[in-house]
Amino acid sequence: MDSSLTQTPREKLEAWLRYYDDLNLDEFYKDRRNMGKRTVMSRAVEIVAASVFMPQEPAPAAAPSPAPSVSMLPIVNGPSMFDALDRVEGDTLELIRENLGECTRCRLHKQRNKIVFGAGNSRAELVFVGEGPGHDEDLQGLPFVGRAGKLLTQMIEAMGLAREDVYICNVVKCRPPENRKPENDEVATCSPYLFRQLDVIAPKAIVCLGATAAQALLQTQDPISRLRGNWIEYRNTKLMVTYHPAYLLRNPAAKSEVWKDLQKVMAHLGLKVKKASR
Repeated sequence: MDSSLTQTPREKLEAWLRYYDDLNLDEFYKDRRNMGKRTVMSRAVEIVAASVFMPQEPAPAAAPSPAPSVSMLPIVNGPSMFDALDRVEGDTLELIRENLGECTRCRLHKQRNKIVFGAGNSRAELVFVGEGPGHDEDLQGLPFVGRAGKLLTQMIEAMGLAREDVYICNVVKCRPPENRKPENDEVATCSPYLFRQLDVIAPKAIVCLGATAAQALLQTQDPISRLRGNWIEYRNTKLMVTYHPAYLLRNPAAKSEVWKDLQKVMAHLGLKVKKASR
């Protein structure tokens, strides 16, 4: 049988006081004549005592106490802490690359040949963000130079631009083994450098190539089917999600959907769609 059920009221009270003594709160229930004022904890001990000795009688309603004065913090004019949390004053692409160094912050460095930082116009109005480097990118240290890269070049040229007009980078800067999808911790380690790149370039539009890039930037697990084809506000710019060129190599029928997405980007940037020659 539970021993608490057989305790007398006095024993219950003594048990409560020992409990407060173990918490070093004895000052709250000992002689309070010299404490200057009643405390919240002393009131709590009195309520406990009342409930032990007189459980059948309702406790009298306590008189309302005046609201405590609140010390207001000064209002500081400036950007929100959350907006500025990962921004670096005076940042440049050169400084970001220097900070990255010969990165060994995650496991991806163990099998890489070269870091693929990014390439293109540092003042580009359009940035393409992919998932991560592949075999050819790992060897050359440049983004999107393999088969998927050639298709991306064709997509860019169809928009009336050249690769030199845009900036191209990836969520992770080292090739995942066997071109697997980057793990969450790898993305979390590498993506702050990507965020800094985007802040420095400050493009008018960002195109996420594939679900991994979109989920990393938007901090979501939504599938690409839900994200694709619609403008999304992102860090003071607009973001469009579309299929990755590697996906198009496996599913050529999806090229028409990607072209629709790119036409929206062109309209936003003021680029004219070329008329097909007869």
